[in-house]
Amino acid sequence: MFPAIEKASKNEINKLQEQLLQETLLYVKSNSEYYKALFLEQNIDVDLIKTIADLQQLPVTTKDDLQKNNDAFLCVPKHKIIDYCTTSGTLGDPVTFGLTDKDLDRLAYNEAISFDVAGVKEGDVVQLMTTIDRRFVAGLAYFLGLRKLGVGVIRVGAGIPQLQWDSILKYQPNYLITVPSFLLKLIEFAEQHNIDYNNSGIKGAICIGEPLRNQDFSPNILAKKITDKWNIKLFSTYASTEMSTAFTECEHSKGGHHHPELIITEILDEQNNPVKSGESGELTITTLGVEGMPLIRFKTGDIVQLYEEPCECGRTTSRVGPVLGRKQQMIKYKGTTLYPPAMHDVLNHFDAVENHLIEISINDLGTDEILIKVASEKASEELLHEIKDYFRAKLRVTPKIEFASVEELNKLVFPAMSRKPIRFFDLR
Repeated sequence: MFPAIEKASKNEINKLQEQLLQETLLYVKSNSEYYKALFLEQNIDVDLIKTIADLQQLPVTTKDDLQKNNDAFLCVPKHKIIDYCTTSGTLGDPVTFGLTDKDLDRLAYNEAISFDVAGVKEGDVVQLMTTIDRRFVAGLAYFLGLRKLGVGVIRVGAGIPQLQWDSILKYQPNYLITVPSFLLKLIEFAEQHNIDYNNSGIKGAICIGEPLRNQDFSPNILAKKITDKWNIKLFSTYASTEMSTAFTECEHSKGGHHHPELIITEILDEQNNPVKSGESGELTITTLGVEGMPLIRFKTGDIVQLYEEPCECGRTTSRVGPVLGRKQQMIKYKGTTLYPPAMHDVLNHFDAVENHLIEISINDLGTDEILIKVASEKASEELLHEIKDYFRAKLRVTPKIEFASVEELNKLVFPAMSRKPIRFFDLR
């Protein structure tokens, strides 16, 4: 399953990407009403875009563009769409993506080679602990990729620790696909019901939706809490509906591996210029081989660093480091720049914190205000002081923190229609 391009030279990788880029630009020029109008309006001749560097001659595509012109991005007649999925939009309404039969094959290939990066092989059994409904593309992608790889799939879905353990004990999967914080609930349930989770046969978990690594690739507090008790390997994977491509860690846990035949990556600064090597910036992508809704220079909103040196696993492709934060979620607080992942990590340090959420608003002075709500059965002034002191030590500032009931926070963090926990509320 291992594509040869992943061990090719940088020159060979660039040559392939530039060939696919030219094909993609000609395709959107002929089939996308949005890009056709954009190229005409800005007098852009895509025949002159030959190299990755030439991409800088093209304007970026934003989430607002995608939302305001959703249908104009579609490159095929609607009868060609096999699957409809949605992703959240910046202006409130979800953005619809139409996938053709060819796109579903591409999605299956992407996930198959991504699982291969994490060490999942033909003959393995994987328990899928994410939803496959609600127009959610990831659950469908995981199933298609595992099927293509020749892997057995147990489709349990999200939540319900008892049902998860019933399936684990009955079907003996060796990998799980899950939101990592849910693994703590599985551990808690196992301990309460005398389940020997370290002898359950689980070798690893492919984790989605929540970060596992600090910026230096060391395990963050959430990852440590899991592996301190459960002797399993955690693999971080990063993807989005817009990218139709995943960046998954190998066993060396040094960033998500790039699939050059599927996507072009750029790291851009505020002025949409490439950052210097080793600097962080906004991940901007151009999809390759997408038939339904290809995107050119789409700004994902995620602030990351790209690592270009070859990996110990033998792959020469670049790697995407841990997401520092989302551009729109950047907070300026008392002179300090903060992103939600850093605050989540501080709160995950405390075993007594059962749940939490972060609210950002604008105060009377027009500056960012942070309110953190914490649920704990051990709520006390002493715990409050410990949390504040830890914030001060780790992030140099102390936001406003207050206790709330477990029931109140659970309703907000796990809403009925949500695909994953929502712990950040931006009210600005």
